[in-house]
Amino acid sequence: MYTMAVVLHVLVCFLMIASILLQSGKGAEIGAAFGGSSQTVFGSRGPGTFLSKVTVAAAIIFMLTSLGLAILSKERTFSSTVIDVNKQQSSSTPTHSGDTNHDAPAAPAPSDTATPPAEPTKP
Repeated sequence: MYTMAVVLHVLVCFLMIASILLQSGKGAEIGAAFGGSSQTVFGSRGPGTFLSKVTVAAAIIFMLTSLGLAILSKERTFSSTVIDVNKQQSSSTPTHSGDTNHDAPAAPAPSDTATPPAEPTKP
């Protein structure tokens, strides 16, 4: 189900990109920037073309598949990072029952840095 939704989502993405790029721009002349266009930018422009209807339909399907994928991915429970996997493995390892000194502090770690040699004295 999840894989089918992802495939549908990707196909709708490509359909929406193609339908947007194939449309011609409205009011893209230089006169439109200064208000000299005969068409209104946000006004009525007549019935929508086939490509504009395909774009609207693709956008609606895109939003629905996005919402569906968000819901489906929330239901999928799996460790997606190495940190989560390591936490699960460390919590499932058995503890040593022979240790009697659980509350004692750990021994200090050996020092990796050696003391620098003394500087020679100058005569």
